[in-house]
Amino acid sequence: MPVWLREHRWRQTASAVYLSLPVRGLRVTPANIFCTDRYLKVSIPPFLFEAILYAPIDDTNSTAKIGNGIIFFTLYKKEVAMWDSLTLATANKEKLQYLRENAVLKAHEKAKEETEAKKVTKQEHKKYALEATMKLEEAERKRIEDLKEKERQKVTEELELWKKQQDAAEKQKRVQKEGQLHQEVVQLKEKKQEKINKTRIPNEGTSETRIKATKGCRGSYSMFSENLKEEQLPAPRSTATIKINFTSRVFPTALRESRVAEEEEWLRKQAEARRTISDDLAELEDLKEEEKNPDWLKDKGNKMFATGNYLAAVNAYNLAVRLNNKLPLLYLNRAACHLKLRNLHKVIEDSSKALELLTPPVPDNENARVKAYVRRGTAFCQLELYTEGLQDYEAALKIDPKNENVEKDAEKIRQLIQGTTQDS
Repeated sequence: MPVWLREHRWRQTASAVYLSLPVRGLRVTPANIFCTDRYLKVSIPPFLFEAILYAPIDDTNSTAKIGNGIIFFTLYKKEVAMWDSLTLATANKEKLQYLRENAVLKAHEKAKEETEAKKVTKQEHKKYALEATMKLEEAERKRIEDLKEKERQKVTEELELWKKQQDAAEKQKRVQKEGQLHQEVVQLKEKKQEKINKTRIPNEGTSETRIKATKGCRGSYSMFSENLKEEQLPAPRSTATIKINFTSRVFPTALRESRVAEEEEWLRKQAEARRTISDDLAELEDLKEEEKNPDWLKDKGNKMFATGNYLAAVNAYNLAVRLNNKLPLLYLNRAACHLKLRNLHKVIEDSSKALELLTPPVPDNENARVKAYVRRGTAFCQLELYTEGLQDYEAALKIDPKNENVEKDAEKIRQLIQGTTQDS
């Protein structure tokens, strides 16, 4: 039986009630105090103080101070008025019990609302943090792109300047070469003229000699001019701007060194896992990072199965399926656990799901398909559905005709079916 704390003092104003409760020698914590708008309770086993208040109070803003062996309550009234008494003395026992239960229900509802509000606030904070991170990443990406664009412009300007310098140097060389050729032509002409002047005979054939020499000179000059035209360099090519494009990449490796199909599959699986975790229950937030990896959970379940702890293995496979429901081996291994636990309908369900995911049928998944048919057929036979079980065993034999164990089990099922038919 509780020991009731009867000694207390209170006073009031039009807007508040001030209550002091002596608790000398008792250790009081905020957890010992329970208060709603009409109900106040202080429970320090075996001591108990309880009060059904005269009128509603604002329990959100009301306070309680603990110190010097006294709990001092400041209770703010919802309506400005003077109370006739601290507690509701005219109520009968049924009404008091109803007020207590109603206070507890209101407290539970309020706690639930606060929990939901905290959850919503936490989600909003996560969303804000994600948006802030995305903005930072976008700003960083933009900064890197700006730096690349500046470097690209700088390289382009340097290339244009180098081309202009090369054109100027080529033009200067061409002018120098043309000057040298012109000097050589003049020197050659002067030498031929001197030779003609030396071989000329006076007073005889002067005009013919002059004409022939002139013709010869003209012929030499014409031939040299043609050779000069042939030796001239072609005009330089016109300038152009080189445009460089960079392929956007999620992975740090270059595109020529990557394996695009595997990377896209990895990205798809990661996005699906993130969606699954974000949409899942709040209890997944308490898991460690490795416990959020379906492959790690599958290995953990395999170890539990090997030690004979089938229930723990089922729990590991269940969590792995919640994180990624597209892995057929999770259903196949869980079917083996259920078979050990004789959860036969679940064996049939998981084996069927594994066979649904093991498509298309290829040589790489032959072994897994054989196991799925055998486990489902075994469950059918233990449920005395021998026809369905035989169908699954025959399907397994079509995949692996040389499997002697499956052939023996299938023969036993045939004999059971024949014996059942003969008995009927």
